[in-house]
Amino acid sequence: MRHGKKINHLSRKSAHRKALLSNMAISLITHKRITTTLAKAKALRKYVEPLVTRAKSGEVHDYRTAFRYLQNKEAIKELFQVVGPKVGARPGGYTRIIKLVNRRSDNAEMAIIELVDFNETMTSASNSSGESSAKKKKTRRKRSKKAANSEAVAETSAEAVADIQEVVEDVAETTEEVVAETQETATEAPADDAAEEADSNDEDKA
Repeated sequence: MRHGKKINHLSRKSAHRKALLSNMAISLITHKRITTTLAKAKALRKYVEPLVTRAKSGEVHDYRTAFRYLQNKEAIKELFQVVGPKVGARPGGYTRIIKLVNRRSDNAEMAIIELVDFNETMTSASNSSGESSAKKKKTRRKRSKKAANSEAVAETSAEAVADIQEVVEDVAETTEEVVAETQETATEAPADDAAEEADSNDEDKA
């Protein structure tokens, strides 16, 4: 029984398995993305991520340790000069596994394993989504539909109140203008009456 044994032997002996993972790690470091079975991709992630962590420091001991696993000078150069500085700010999780459709021949589960920081499409999308989420107010609880509906109703009611206030202000201005005109006409009317009375008195005296 293999209780508690988490190593996937991949149906290979230890020497064959180490050679397989080493070659796959070299291909991943060189091409930044490879397609393989899901089981091999999960095993490769455990194999290659410690090497990427060592590439972040760039010390001589780390060079020798990585070369002991890969045995490829070009891959070591790419790992320490390109991959290491690129993922320097990332605290782990350097690879991404994306599941694909099963293989037609034997129905094996297929997957793509890639280095996270070298997929420009995903990184640009995540940065834009991060900026938009940062602009929004962060809450620990998820907003329910009722809360969203209440917010929409509150916004519409606020707009309606603003419109009503504008209408009221317009009506007040018009009423003030009408009152001023009526006052002017009221002051002009007594003066005209007084002038007419004076004219009539002069005529009577004559």
